[in-house]
Amino acid sequence: MEKRIIILGGGYAGVLTAKKLARRFKKDDSVQITLIDKNRYHTMMTELHEVAANRVDEDSIRISLRKIFAGRKVDVVTDKISVIDYEKQTLTGELDVYPYDYLVMASGSQPAYYGIPGAETYSYKLWSYNDAMRLRAHTTKVFEKAMNETDPVEKQRLLTFYIAGAGFTGVEMAGELAEWCDSLAEQFEVARDEVRIIEVDMLDRVVPTLTPELSAKAQRRLEKMGVKVILKAGIHEIGDGYIIFKKDDQVIRDETRTVIWTAGTEGAQINKDSTALKQGGRSRLVADSYLRAEGKNNVYIVGDSMFYIPEGAKAPVPQMVENCEHSASEVAHNLAVEITGQGEMKAYHPSFHGVMVCIGGRYGLALVGGDKKKFALPSFFAMFVKHLINIVYFIQVLGWNKVFSYLRHEFFTIRKKRSFVGGHFSNRTPSFMLVPLRLLLGGTWLFEAVVKIQEGWMNTPKLTGFFSGAASVFEKAIQGANYVPDATAAASTEAVPAATDAVASASTAVVETTGAVTQAVWDKALVNWDIFGLIQVELIKIANASSSLIGYALRFPNVVTEWMKSNVILVSEGSMLFFQNMIVVSEILIGLALIGGLFTFLASAYSLVLLVMFLMTTGLYLGQWWMVAAGLAVLFGGGSVFGLDYYAMPWLKKVWKKIPWVKKSYLYND
Repeated sequence: MEKRIIILGGGYAGVLTAKKLARRFKKDDSVQITLIDKNRYHTMMTELHEVAANRVDEDSIRISLRKIFAGRKVDVVTDKISVIDYEKQTLTGELDVYPYDYLVMASGSQPAYYGIPGAETYSYKLWSYNDAMRLRAHTTKVFEKAMNETDPVEKQRLLTFYIAGAGFTGVEMAGELAEWCDSLAEQFEVARDEVRIIEVDMLDRVVPTLTPELSAKAQRRLEKMGVKVILKAGIHEIGDGYIIFKKDDQVIRDETRTVIWTAGTEGAQINKDSTALKQGGRSRLVADSYLRAEGKNNVYIVGDSMFYIPEGAKAPVPQMVENCEHSASEVAHNLAVEITGQGEMKAYHPSFHGVMVCIGGRYGLALVGGDKKKFALPSFFAMFVKHLINIVYFIQVLGWNKVFSYLRHEFFTIRKKRSFVGGHFSNRTPSFMLVPLRLLLGGTWLFEAVVKIQEGWMNTPKLTGFFSGAASVFEKAIQGANYVPDATAAASTEAVPAATDAVASASTAVVETTGAVTQAVWDKALVNWDIFGLIQVELIKIANASSSLIGYALRFPNVVTEWMKSNVILVSEGSMLFFQNMIVVSEILIGLALIGGLFTFLASAYSLVLLVMFLMTTGLYLGQWWMVAAGLAVLFGGGSVFGLDYYAMPWLKKVWKKIPWVKKSYLYND
């Protein structure tokens, strides 16, 4: 008999629960998994402030649910559920009625307004993708109006921003807004000191989840950014163009066109309407130790919807992403046990590893560790850990696709250097400036291939002298002895200076025409370990002391490279010809691809692979290291300007992302 599991809500907990259940039941056709959400996308709630304050694009916080579950046993339904009948086991939405055998409540939470007059009507909340977009548009609009406003009272009202709430969301929003207002003031020709940002809350310190020392540090950072922090102040009313709050028995009315509400949450409306279930504080649903609703063993509760006090704890589990992750895993396990009858159900004993808050894109605070001991991280490491945690989460949700998108939004296309590493990773050089470098690199590879063809690489074995000449030079130099090549090596195209690099053909002619003696006059082992060595050797020609070459050889590990030479490459003339032909053909293909700008990423990557191979087997001259830098420079997007990749890559991406296993593995970039 088929078992129907419905997950209500496409937030953090809902998405992770659905993915874990899909993995457990991927070979069981008797289990049907459905995720229902009013939106077609999953929203990164913890990053809303970044979009609202225009630090990153809106696409960075919105992920298509259908992309997340592509190729998986999860049916995604877009509908707004208004009624849940726990006796008949049905959910009623605007479009249909959905029966279930097991229900996972992942409906999350919503802003709490505490009955304050005008709070819901006149403030801007920050609880959805649409909220962030609306706030961003409004903020830009008030600056645009203020630029031409002649009435000083109205101008001050336009440039006054209140953030109601000094918890995580409020502090992060205030920090982002303060950063953004710097550039907005410049853009719309408004004096920065005319902009007022006020954080107000009844709390006695900001972000009380942090230690008092870190809370004080967070407040100092806000004030340094121009944010006025008013604590122990209760908001009485919010109206059209004003806010009223009470501080120290004094009622204060201030004029403002922007109040951003971040002053707490409560359970989603569907939770509040679920009177058949026991409710805890702020309409969160009470769960037992197995995360089932009390009295309803076929209803499970995850994430922010859950009111659960672990054994030995004094407070319910916090509404944070880590709780969503832990509870999703626990519910998926317990549901699988209940449906299959195999294994034992697990009681929920979460262990949380800390909290962090970002005050703008450049500064962060973190308190991390175990249950017994937590420690603070310096700002740089706090921001680093924050991004690392996000990446780990994105790997679970949308794999490479979202990780690459996140890195692009947070580092490579960051606006106004608003990142904890500044703008150092941001794309600032126009892509067309790389075209000459790409053409030069491609032309060099093509030239080297032509030289090798002329020297007989396609039909005469040459690798024995090529390798032995280079090895002798570096070994003699390391030993501190002079090296004079024999007549055969000096007269051939495998002369030692040329042998130290497969792309050093230009140096061959010098040795051949002058007949000069090559001598190691200075040597130094830069790094010399048992399995790894980087050797630098300066070689000069006695006949012309003003001309010198500096060579580098990488031995990593020496045993492997020597084994490859003796047992694979140099084992026979046929083997040598095969590898010689492979090198020449590779150089031709790399050269043509780079010149034409076709498959530039693959060509550049292969170019780097060849250079590393040469470095490990024969060495590279200092004059060839520019090719390494050039290969790295044109690796990403080098062929998208004045190259065939401009036409080929969009078509390939379109075809590639339609392949079922590619969609399922998220091995594509949007």
